[in-house]
Amino acid sequence: MLPILIRRAGISGLLGLFLWGGGACVALQSTCAYAQETRVAAVNSDRILRESVLAKKAKEKLEHEFAARSQELQKMEQRLKTLSEAFTKKSGKLAGLDLAKAQQELSQFDEKVQTAQRMFREDLNRRRNEEIANVLESANQAIVRVAEREHWDLVLQEAVYVNPRIDITDKVLQLLARDA
Repeated sequence: MLPILIRRAGISGLLGLFLWGGGACVALQSTCAYAQETRVAAVNSDRILRESVLAKKAKEKLEHEFAARSQELQKMEQRLKTLSEAFTKKSGKLAGLDLAKAQQELSQFDEKVQTAQRMFREDLNRRRNEEIANVLESANQAIVRVAEREHWDLVLQEAVYVNPRIDITDKVLQLLARDA
């Protein structure tokens, strides 16, 4: 069979085929060797935001920071409800200008409550985002420290699937708890 190949491809063609094939084998072996040396780990950021000591402290901090405003807002909502019920009862008895004045007062207070609710939500969301950013920054620093200490080459976040063997979330949570 070999003499037929030599005659058809020629010596130089056959030599080129062997050299190319050998080079491909060497390239594949070095790629495989490199892939075997690369260590990949993964971290579950959602768990860090739920379970870390820093995240729990941030949540408590926000609850404390916004508790007074939340209570004031609840009082305003209750007052609006009371005023609305009173208006409904009185509306049949009121006429003309008195009815229009009562409607206007109720409408103005309703707008005031809605504005307070919107401002509360915006401020809470802004502060929550700030606290999340702080937690994630600390978590990223902890991830880097774990990766360097354990010689991981690549750490992924937000993976679809992670083999528990390469999940370093628990180690990051422990480091964050120790540093907190």
